[in-house]
Amino acid sequence: MAAPTGAPADTSKLEDSKSHDYMEIAQLKFACSFDETAKAKLLTFIKDRGMAPFYKSTCEKLGWPLDQAMLSTMEAANAEELAKLNATLEGAETDQGETEVREALLARANFHCRIGENTVAVTAFDEAFAKTVAMGLRLDLLLSKIRLGLFHEDMKLVTASIEKAKKLLEEGGDWERRNRLKVYEAVYLIMTRSFKKASVLLLDSVATFTATELLPYNDFVLYVVTASLISLPRKDLKAKIVDAPEILQVLHEIPGLGGLIDGLYSCQYKVLMRSLVDIVDKLKADRFFAPHVRYYYREMRVLAYTQFLESYRSVTLPSMAHTFGVSPSFLDAELSGFISSSRLSCNIDKVGGIVNSTRPDSKNAQYQATLKQGDLLLNRVQKLSRVINM
Repeated sequence: MAAPTGAPADTSKLEDSKSHDYMEIAQLKFACSFDETAKAKLLTFIKDRGMAPFYKSTCEKLGWPLDQAMLSTMEAANAEELAKLNATLEGAETDQGETEVREALLARANFHCRIGENTVAVTAFDEAFAKTVAMGLRLDLLLSKIRLGLFHEDMKLVTASIEKAKKLLEEGGDWERRNRLKVYEAVYLIMTRSFKKASVLLLDSVATFTATELLPYNDFVLYVVTASLISLPRKDLKAKIVDAPEILQVLHEIPGLGGLIDGLYSCQYKVLMRSLVDIVDKLKADRFFAPHVRYYYREMRVLAYTQFLESYRSVTLPSMAHTFGVSPSFLDAELSGFISSSRLSCNIDKVGGIVNSTRPDSKNAQYQATLKQGDLLLNRVQKLSRVINM
């Protein structure tokens, strides 16, 4: 994203070979609450990049003691670098053209972004946007603002920037930036627990993923699979997930993910339940997915129980418990909770130790719906005929 403090940084290129480190810093900050090694790594990034404002806010949020000497050194370096950037901008405005002014504004925006000054960076990006004419460059600036919003969890900034980028794409734009925006929006949707919408965008981007500045490919595949399993109908899973070559090529690199897919699709419920624990542990450590782990764990279990019960009118509790690799008492309590919240269509005969499926008759439900819609149509026709007769 930029050179370390003290070097002549080329801050005009936010999407350089180090741009992925920007999002890694946010992940490390999140990991500090459960990973003892994260703090040392985070402080190394902070020192190398001279992130004085970010260091102060991080110390306040995480309750770290402030190293005043380190902070003063970074602030001095920041002030010196900012003075050079302002001088470059003034020179461009005085002696050079619009292109040079735009590049100077972008360099200053990237500097504020790099050191963690969220509000100032947003204003700086807006100034650069106002001086930018080319469609592709304007979209790049909006993608930078989305990353900035995701970094600081500023959801209003993310929402506004995504909407603005989508409007620009209606006027034109290349497929590469269009696909990157899909991934950005999908991550935002995951953060807001809109897994079904996120799944559509993620699946559209599987074959054309290039947004490595936002997240690594393996994390992208993890999002694709986890979001799709609770969103896609079973008939679509094979083509889009089970047999997808882009997913298969990295499946072995993500512990538990293959078992999660095979367990659900092939009805290997013991494998599914074991793999789900591994995946949940991984999702807990992901700052985008972590707030929704309990919800996801519950939805996957409901999905598995529903799929199993669709094949039976009744099944003994011990037999079902054996299939899922859990104890009958655990399964009894689990199913009771889901039944009481109307998540499962079944009941439990406690005396006989039997689970009875009570799923509604779909054909009868369709027949009743047809009658109801027919009655509404007849009423509307009668009302219309009275108006016409008048």
